[in-house]
Amino acid sequence: MKVLISILIGLLVVGCATPDSNVTEKATDKPITIRVAAFNVEFGRNATPEAIGRMFKSYNLDIIGFNEVPDGDWTARAGKALGMQYSYVGKISSANHKDKYKSILSRTPLEDTAEYDLSVERRRSWNPASVVKAVTKIDGVAVAIYSLHICRSTDSHSSGHAYRLANEVLPKEKTDRVMVVGDFNNNMGDVAMKMLVASGLRPTWKDLKIDISKEFTYNALKPEQSNIGVIDHIFYNTGSRASTRDGGIIELNKPLSDHKPVWAEITFPRDLKRVKQPK
Repeated sequence: MKVLISILIGLLVVGCATPDSNVTEKATDKPITIRVAAFNVEFGRNATPEAIGRMFKSYNLDIIGFNEVPDGDWTARAGKALGMQYSYVGKISSANHKDKYKSILSRTPLEDTAEYDLSVERRRSWNPASVVKAVTKIDGVAVAIYSLHICRSTDSHSSGHAYRLANEVLPKEKTDRVMVVGDFNNNMGDVAMKMLVASGLRPTWKDLKIDISKEFTYNALKPEQSNIGVIDHIFYNTGSRASTRDGGIIELNKPLSDHKPVWAEITFPRDLKRVKQPK
């Protein structure tokens, strides 16, 4: 009788354990979803960091790439309004203007922070330009985020700030999942942007099927006078096999900067070998 009872208990234990094992396996296969935004805040002259934080609150973001951001605790203050406590601010101010730094704000801890000078000897470029970078882990998976502010470069694929980014900085990145966000000062049809796409970056606009030729992110304050199209973008590396679920240009009744913020919800598979690359 004791032997029979022991067998029954063993069967019950196995039966109870099996569903948990299946749940664990499914959780391991579950994709990583990241909500990211980019915003050129025009050195904070039109809105406080707290106001910008409140504007972003409903988007439930994981990461924000700011540019033309004031030095000091500006980014941290925006983070406090959002419950995002980790930030990194670069040291290179665009064109050496006051308070035009690049920064990253994150809900999860930042590691491997760095800033890369993208300056070039080119008559049509303002210098210095730079991109800040950090790595964070979301749901246990490492993702590298780059936040930049670079000069417009429409006439060459082999020079300019975008060229240095694609050929000197990003090839050294060892993290499998990469996002590049910010103010590129280029429209998607420009030669520099085509070069970025050819190097392995995919704009979220393509997944979202948004016709950005009919939209603009600059100038939000003077749209009729200075509408130069969509120059703020979010990219991910095609090697990550990611895809964009949602996103777009954030339209505000009262602009908080001369740029409009952009955002995206990007899904990264855990097992890159099992997912086909998007077309």
